[in-house]
Amino acid sequence: MRPVPARGTPIARPETRYARSGDVHIAYQVFGEGSFDLVLVPGFTTHVELVWEYEPTAHFMEGLASFARVISFDRRGSGLSDPVREAPTLEERMDDVRAVMDAAGCERAALAGISEGVPMSILFAATYPQRVQALVLTGGMARSTYADDYPWGTPAQALIESGSELILPNWGDGSIIEISSPSQADNAEARAFYARLERATASPGMLAALSQMFLDLDVREVVPSVHTSTLVLHRRHDRLVNVRHGRWLAEHMPNARLVELDGNDHTFWFEGTEEWLGEVQEFLTGNRAAPVTERALATVLFTDIVDSTRTAAKLGDRRWREVLEQHHRAVRDALGRFNGREVKSTGDGFLATFDGPARAIRCAEAIVASSAASGILVRAGLHTGECEVMGEDIGGIAVHIAARVSAHAEPGEVLVSRTVKDLVAGSGIAFTDRGTHALRGVPETWELHAVAAQRSPA
Repeated sequence: MRPVPARGTPIARPETRYARSGDVHIAYQVFGEGSFDLVLVPGFTTHVELVWEYEPTAHFMEGLASFARVISFDRRGSGLSDPVREAPTLEERMDDVRAVMDAAGCERAALAGISEGVPMSILFAATYPQRVQALVLTGGMARSTYADDYPWGTPAQALIESGSELILPNWGDGSIIEISSPSQADNAEARAFYARLERATASPGMLAALSQMFLDLDVREVVPSVHTSTLVLHRRHDRLVNVRHGRWLAEHMPNARLVELDGNDHTFWFEGTEEWLGEVQEFLTGNRAAPVTERALATVLFTDIVDSTRTAAKLGDRRWREVLEQHHRAVRDALGRFNGREVKSTGDGFLATFDGPARAIRCAEAIVASSAASGILVRAGLHTGECEVMGEDIGGIAVHIAARVSAHAEPGEVLVSRTVKDLVAGSGIAFTDRGTHALRGVPETWELHAVAAQRSPA
């Protein structure tokens, strides 16, 4: 068996290659060292290279690579694959999957159909059962529109109107995030990534052709012919594709099992990523990876921009993106100067750790000062405690306490727990007593102290 990297281990960015499918070149990548092949069949938005440039989507791909040799591709007419004059048929898309599998030296694989990639995956499994060892269908459907015997489908006319009035005029600005990943609708960084992904996937004209093809999708007659072991995954409150689509698939496919997951995001890049990966890994391998957990003492820093939504509305999208990018550069510069480790960015805030509380305070001061110079206000909260280190992520009560401390900070203030204050005694850092507070979800009461502003950060 090939060695399997730990979940969350960063991997080298894969090389993009091209497979020939008739007269069309299909862009694909191969990555991961798992013991079996997994073909990732994309939905509407697809770009094999851009997904590696954004942390949540890169983490998703690395999660798949931790237990499989992954083959991803851009469907014809989208991303880095050849443009085409007309939207591809399901038959042509099946040809593309076979071409990519052949080019990657893959005789048999599990197929993971995502969203609109589900109908093609179903048809492929029924047509070429010898090449499909298992199916994973997530957020998908057997039919795209309403029918008398399929009442949860959206009426075709409603889809046409929403496409022409809402999606096409705004294609490329990231607004589709509001129904695809509503949990991130106020995350400016996530919206900017969606905007890039939309523009890189297809032009508005190509999107219109693809949308017309989507209206004609109906593989219900094929579903009972799929005898491959199948896992159907669907969000219980998916705003883009009603969960009843997933329930119908599980009820009519002979060897299918349905797992309904909480949340209303259509994607699994932001919330529930580990749960989705765990279900898929357990289904395909029989084992679910447990995060490798270590414990270490660290000073945890949380920052966030005060009134970010109101500020974004006031500045406008373009200016807000510029301000946000400048802020991110300043934060990462400060983390580099004070030996901080960025754990994650939440769009308008950061979570970071330090091996010393004094350095963490000085870094927080530098972040607050640089942000004020950019015309935005940032609050910061710090706590020192034992953290669970799980790959690139952290958890534990110390993280929750730091988050609650940050929530109590005033705009432009660095607020710390008494633990941090006591640990920097003798450092020359002065504090102002901010009283005793109950921190939501944390036992007991906590003494909080604001870092005095008379000292300039080194």
